[in-house]
Amino acid sequence: MTGHVDGNVLAGPLSELFRFDPTTASARCASCGDVSVLARAMVYVEDHGLIVRCCTCDDVLMIVVQEPEGSSIDLTGMSWLRVRRP
Repeated sequence: MTGHVDGNVLAGPLSELFRFDPTTASARCASCGDVSVLARAMVYVEDHGLIVRCCTCDDVLMIVVQEPEGSSIDLTGMSWLRVRRP
């Protein structure tokens, strides 16, 4: 893996799937239990997609794969995702 960028890079890819700014959503890491907004996550941009890692323990929170026919998101590393109403 190369160096990471912060979770703000998720705004574009995830806004296609959600009607809110996903970087403001809070997620609980299934591994360490840390609760942080996605903007704090460490995101690794790979050829096949985005690897999103916990800012506390570095475990994978989610994987975003963008393909011509659509996008896929693996949320296995989160125990929950909270979206606050504006």
